[in-house]
Amino acid sequence: MRVDASSGTSLLYNLRFRAILYQVLAVGSIVLVGLYLFSNVSQKLAEQNIATGFGYLSREAGFVISQSLIDYKPTDTYGRAILVGIVNTVWVSVWSVALATIIGLFVGIARLSRNPLLAFLAFLYVEALRNVPLLLYLFLWYALIVTGLPAVREAWEILPHVFLSNSGLTVPSLIWTSAHTIVLLALVLGGILGIFVNRRATAERIRTGQARVIWPLVALVLLLPSVLAILAVQPDLTLSIPEKGRFRLTGGSQLTPEFTALLVGLALSASAGIAEIVRSGILSVRKGQWEAARALGLRDGLTMRLVVLPQALRVIIPPLTSSYLSLFKNSSLAIAIGYPDLVMVSNTTMNQTGQAIEGIAIFMLVYLGLSIMISLFMNWYNSRVALKER
Repeated sequence: MRVDASSGTSLLYNLRFRAILYQVLAVGSIVLVGLYLFSNVSQKLAEQNIATGFGYLSREAGFVISQSLIDYKPTDTYGRAILVGIVNTVWVSVWSVALATIIGLFVGIARLSRNPLLAFLAFLYVEALRNVPLLLYLFLWYALIVTGLPAVREAWEILPHVFLSNSGLTVPSLIWTSAHTIVLLALVLGGILGIFVNRRATAERIRTGQARVIWPLVALVLLLPSVLAILAVQPDLTLSIPEKGRFRLTGGSQLTPEFTALLVGLALSASAGIAEIVRSGILSVRKGQWEAARALGLRDGLTMRLVVLPQALRVIIPPLTSSYLSLFKNSSLAIAIGYPDLVMVSNTTMNQTGQAIEGIAIFMLVYLGLSIMISLFMNWYNSRVALKER
């Protein structure tokens, strides 16, 4: 009995055991509170004869969505409509992340330029975008597009069959079919295999010390799946050409003002913060790295790309993750300019069905899931670039 008591006491003094125990108790408490609130709300709604549950997702939506990357008709279900909103949110957020990262990288480097004019302009860019609310910028870009560009009947043909008007940019587009999707997936598979083969060949070359020409093998692995897919499915290369009518443009693909304003607003606003993150990461690298690279004869551009930035990533990645998470969540402001994102579609659904709790729960879970996936990916990448103890 004494042995059992002493072992139990020692277990309670174990830091790892107590940490796990506290987390289990905390999660259990949250789950119990959530179940109590759910039961209480369900009971009150049932007393007032208000429908509950997610069965409404299978009913016909009956409303139009102005922009959709997947097939959607008003006769489709509410579940399909919400899926359209999710895809639209992810689409604009991914493009905003890419654009913000590129702009932020160049502006952050420009902040440290030895050219005083370039450094001052980068400073003005950062301060102007960081100190103005994002919502005001969305209104600004949307107003500039809608009021500053000509009407559809007077659209500018900036290139052959490429029109610019206050309804957006209209360009020729490929008529997409399932065959094109197969070819695209084959190209992605080839890219993954090409990266794998290149890394294995590079590791083998380092291990043996023998220089081998590996680019023909990498090119073969990269292109072979897509070539086989093209031969198998034979996709049609039919283009939809936009034509200018009396009142509207027909054909082609259109980049709407709402999407453009949201993309520009999100990207520029986030790029200012990313620029400061990049600047701080570069400043964290000791000056001796610059001096060593110059002593080896490297130009400043190559020194930045090959020596400084790889070392600065260990400082850049953690705050960059927060910037990406904020950008994804700030995309919910799209409702202010009429872009049909998840929040806007969910609001329309809630107005028609009266089931607000379920609608809010859906887009809360979606944003939570997206945030977790971004965090997991960035944490994985951070572990890849972090300095390892030797």
